[in-house]
Formats: sequence, C-alpha cells, structure tokens
Amino acid sequence: MTDLSDESFDTISDSDIDLGLISDDVNPSSTSNQSFEYQVLSVKDVQKQMEETIENIKHVIQLSSAIIRTLLKHFRWDSQKLLERIFDGNEEQLFKDVGIVVNKDLSHESHNKRRRMDQKMRISCEICCDLVSKNYLFGLNCGHDYCKECWRKYLTTKIMAEGDVTAITCAETECKVIVDDEDVLQLISDDNLLKSKYQRLTINCYVESNGLLRWCPKPDCLHVFSVHFREAHPVTCICGTEICFACGQSNHEPITCELIYRWNKKSAGNNAEKIDGRTANWIITNTKECPKCRTSIEKNGGCNHMTCRSLKCKFEFCWVCLQSWATHGTSYYNCNQFNDSKARTVKENQSDQRKSLERFMFYWQRFMNHKQSLKFESELMATVRTRMTQMQHNFNNAWVEVQFMEKAVHALCNCRQTLMYTYVFAFYNERTPQIQIFEINQRDLQSSVETLSELLEREIPSDDRQENKDMKQLKDQVIHSTNYCNKRRKALIDHIIEGYEKDWWLFSSD
Repeated sequence: MTDLSDESFDTISDSDIDLGLISDDVNPSSTSNQSFEYQVLSVKDVQKQMEETIENIKHVIQLSSAIIRTLLKHFRWDSQKLLERIFDGNEEQLFKDVGIVVNKDLSHESHNKRRRMDQKMRISCEICCDLVSKNYLFGLNCGHDYCKECWRKYLTTKIMAEGDVTAITCAETECKVIVDDEDVLQLISDDNLLKSKYQRLTINCYVESNGLLRWCPKPDCLHVFSVHFREAHPVTCICGTEICFACGQSNHEPITCELIYRWNKKSAGNNAEKIDGRTANWIITNTKECPKCRTSIEKNGGCNHMTCRSLKCKFEFCWVCLQSWATHGTSYYNCNQFNDSKARTVKENQSDQRKSLERFMFYWQRFMNHKQSLKFESELMATVRTRMTQMQHNFNNAWVEVQFMEKAVHALCNCRQTLMYTYVFAFYNERTPQIQIFEINQRDLQSSVETLSELLEREIPSDDRQENKDMKQLKDQVIHSTNYCNKRRKALIDHIIEGYEKDWWLFSSD
C-alpha cells in the first residue's frame, strides 16, 4: 500500500454523470406510505453516507480513511463487527487476515534490491517483460512491483470482467495484500469509464450489505430506497417504479411476500404460463395422474402397463386400476374384480386432484387476465397524454385542467395490480365469513375498475357547443370514477390488513 493518506474517497465528477453511469444529484426525497417512512437517495447521497460511516469510525480508532474503508469492505460495512474485532486487542492479526500491510519496512532482499537500483536504469516488468523506468513501476507494501500498464490491465479485468471489488488483491498470484481504493483510483485515473464502474461497484457493495437500503430495480435508474425498519411496504422511486421493500419485487399489496413466493413457485411448477382454460380441460378429461408423484400422464398406446416418465419417480402401475404393476403378475392380480372400497378411494383421490387443478386454473386465469390488462393500461398513458394535448387545443384548457386524465391512468393501474394479487390471496385462503366480505370488496373494485377503463378509452369530443357539454360530462365521470376506484381499493386493502392483524385469514398449503 503506497500512500495511506486521509484524503476522502474521490467524489463522483460531472464527467461521470455525462457517461450515464451516475445519476444527477437529486435531493433525498422523503415520503411515507401508511406511516412507513422512507427516502429515495441519489448515488451521491449514498456516497455521503459511506464517508460519514468512515468518519464516525475514525473518531474511535486512529487509522487512515483508506485502511478503514478496506476494513469496512471486508466486514461488509458492518461497523459493529469491525469495532468488536479491533477492540479484541489483536490488530496485527486482523490486518494480516484482511490483507493490509501498514509497515513500510520491506524484506531485506527487496530492500537491498531497491537500494541498488539507479533512478535512470530501465527495469524489466516481471509480468510483460518490458523495460520501463523505475518511476513507471508501482507496488504495494508487499514489495511486488510491476509496470503501471500491467496494473491497469489487471484492475480492468477485476472491475469489468469479474465485477467484485470487495477485496482486490495484489497482482502477484500468491500475494493476499489488498489494493485499497486510493491506489486503484490512482492507477485507473485516466479511464473515466473504468473509474465510474469501480465507484459504482464499491457503492453497490455498501448498498447490498445494508439491510435498510435497496436499489431501484428499474434499468439505468441509480436511486436507492432508504428505510428505518425493514418491512414489507410499498416504496416508490423518483422514476415512478414501485416495489415492495422487503422482497424487492413489484408492489404486491395486499398479499405477503411469502404468498407471492409460493404463488410464483406454484405457477412455475404447473408451467402455468403455457396453460389456458381449454388445455386445462383437456388435461382433466384425457389424462390420469401417477399414483405416486401425481404427474399427469397421457396414455399413447394399447398397453396398460404404464411407467411414469418423471425423473424422480419412474413408478410402474396399471392404467386401469392405478395399482402398482409389481403385483399384477402375482396371485394378488385382481384388476378384473370390482373392489368397491378401493375404487371409491382411487376415484376420490383422482377427483380431488382434478378439483385442485380446476381451482388453481380458476384463480390463475383471472390473475393473468388482470396482468394482461395492466400491461395494456400501462401503455395507455401515451395515448392519454395525446388526448390531453387534444383537450387543451380543442377546449382551451390549461395544462393543470387536464391532469385528471393522467391521475386516472395511475389509479387504474394501481387498482388493476391490486386486483391481480387479490386472486392469489383468495386462492390460498380457506372459506371463512370474512372471505365473503373480501369477495364483496373485490367485486366492487373490479366493477369500478372496468367502468374507469371504459371511460379512458372513449374518444375525445371535438370543439362544437354540444361536444363541449359532452367533454364536461366525460371529465366529471372520469374524476368521479377515479375517486371511487381509489376508495374501493383502500377499503379492500384495509380489510385485508385488518384481517392480518386480527388473524382472520386461514391460509392453506399448496
């Protein structure tokens, strides 16, 4: 490690912003959702938090910023763990474990080698074998000196290809000494793209290590959500992206993270994206299930000796009676004899499985219908904005007077998304009296959503006198419908949340 100065980590320059890697400076946006407070931070805000963390530790232990930053990265930015290890009293062993060399006294052999060097001599780099002047060599306190060009190539590979900057070690294969941030930035200072990438990865390490921070998932959006408590609440970025803070997925209110995880897993297991209603009916009518693993099987030949093709099963059974084929060649073979109790059991089991598939398809189809509608209505915004311009032109409306259309689309999308997830909620819930109230609220929201959707798809009237009245009527209807949708959505969500708090809901297994 060369210069362990107390200079702070390089700030992100305007050129970094121009490269598109770092966002413009945005003041932290503070908001709350149902008393859930959070902030939306820019990259510079996060960088400021990192520097404050380093400064707080410097008040406790007398080490340079470069060393503290290297230690924090080793401990995944957990200040408490770092301080506990420092105060254990074995600082020398800690530095050795992390890969920090603070003693500038090199080995005797290396020291003599450097002393014999003449400043004007050209020295061979041990990596590329090129002859370079001594001042073009760079090395850490471990004594491994290589030309700066080889160091740049080495760091470029680490940053661009591997993408892990938590602990970049010396270019010497067996050396475990860490290259600190100041040395890295000094070596790559001529490459703004590489420098910005390195700073971005360093900040990403900080964000990913902090349970109270989460990146906005939208591509190219470099904003971070900051909360006081890690809870499953929706948060909205400056770019408009809304997610659940706890799991990072799109806002799945009013269902829990656990339910959406189970639903996604079940949908993938049933290959639901490829199943429609007709396919499900065909499966129910023309297939039977393996008695062991419940995989649906189609009979494609005359032989009744069936073998399940599931890799984990391979169970052999009779297509007629669904009993193990192993007993069919013995005295126990009685496939031609009617056994009332056994037949009833098999039929009930098969019937239950078919009913389970039908029930899943019922809720899955409605989930997908709203998901598809949500996709179309998200695209509706562009059309609505064109109509807003048309309204301003035809009826001399000010910009603020036509904003009700944009608000209506936002409300429509929020309600569609809520409706989509209510079918997941309903699928996993047992029948209780509270479920009936939930279904009434669900039905009311669905009806109001369809009304608002139809209103937004109407053509904008022209500018004659009669059409002017029609325009005013349409505006009143859209505003009224938007407000009603928001109220019905709130009533539905509030009822579900109240049920969570009072343990009304009985969730079934998959």
